[in-house]
Amino acid sequence: MSQSHPPSARLAAKLHRRVCIVLTEDAVLAEEVLARKKLAGEIAGRLSERALLIRAGRVEVVLEELRKMGHTPQVVGKAAETRA
Repeated sequence: MSQSHPPSARLAAKLHRRVCIVLTEDAVLAEEVLARKKLAGEIAGRLSERALLIRAGRVEVVLEELRKMGHTPQVVGKAAETRA
């Protein structure tokens, strides 16, 4: 029998700001990324079977390693490095 929480129960959540997420085409590719030693240390967490949360400040390292693996990562949005 599954355990249910009362309606007033709180669930733990962690808020991340300015994050980088690698979204793979399928779960197998996400597993391949996690299996690579140089990339596994840069992963802060797995959000779904296809979405990997990258550690802060490690985006360029991850992009470079993905390219070495033969992938062509597409950067969808990039925060400004300096603010006026």
